[in-house]
Amino acid sequence: MIVIAGRGGQELSRAQRELVTVARRLAGDLGSQVAYLAVGPEAEAAARRAGAFGIGRAVAIELNDASGAVEPIIENLAQGARRLGASVVLLAADHLGVQAGPRLAARLGGSALNDAVDVRVEDGRVIWTRPVFGGKALADVVLRRSPAVVTVRSGAFEAAEEGAGEAAVDVLEAVAVDTAVRVVQREEGRQEGPRLEEARVVVSGGRGLGGPEGFQRLAELAELLGGAVGASLAAVDEGWAPPEWQVGQTGKMVAPDVYFAVGISGASQHLAGISGAKAVVAINKNPDAPIFKVARLGVVMEYEKLLPALIEAVKRELA
Repeated sequence: MIVIAGRGGQELSRAQRELVTVARRLAGDLGSQVAYLAVGPEAEAAARRAGAFGIGRAVAIELNDASGAVEPIIENLAQGARRLGASVVLLAADHLGVQAGPRLAARLGGSALNDAVDVRVEDGRVIWTRPVFGGKALADVVLRRSPAVVTVRSGAFEAAEEGAGEAAVDVLEAVAVDTAVRVVQREEGRQEGPRLEEARVVVSGGRGLGGPEGFQRLAELAELLGGAVGASLAAVDEGWAPPEWQVGQTGKMVAPDVYFAVGISGASQHLAGISGAKAVVAINKNPDAPIFKVARLGVVMEYEKLLPALIEAVKRELA
């Protein structure tokens, strides 16, 4: 059984819908089935929602734990995975998944892999692909002990489309777990505009911007287009952009409708991170920049001359 593990809620996030794509591929190649496991508040609602993605069986564990600790989540994920007879457990490679994945594998006596960006089946073996050496190379990994608990990087796969239907749900009682961890303070992060991984338009800058000032222009364009700002590894290393803006194999995988690459040469690890983009618009003064090989529209020009005119044109169009 290929099990997608997620939290509760009325809707499945984009990351969860990407896991559906991975699970379907594996189930088709292995002749297996897909199930959904929801742990958290409103778990039953999320489990039933999974039926709209062609998932017939689900387990829901209503967990309302105020401690903020990951141990109760892991213990209840383990309970659900055992009930479903999981051979593979898929989690999003987010804050929870990266913490819980390896520990869940240990709890189940299985094997773990973080940050998968691809998967294939050859001769009955499941081969996972993940970045190594800081994103400079990709490694193929076979997990030999079952169940395999794998976290999948957001943006690495297409998100499954929602249809109609409702899963048959087994509701389990949550296992109580004593933990020494308690939350002393919680601060909500401020999110302006769409999340980078979910934005339909991404405006990214690289070393070609020459400094942090260029990102102010990119932010202006992104705001006009209802998009998010991204950055190359080089720009982040220079300190011009925060790490959470980094796009690429060692950053975030994005799949927008339009990806603006401004002053980005197009290193292989960056191109891998934007492989899901429907259209790439490249602005670079170097006509030989590799980014032009993947661009639908390319402009060979200094961005300082083009960007202000582009921003004004968008403003006129929106007026």
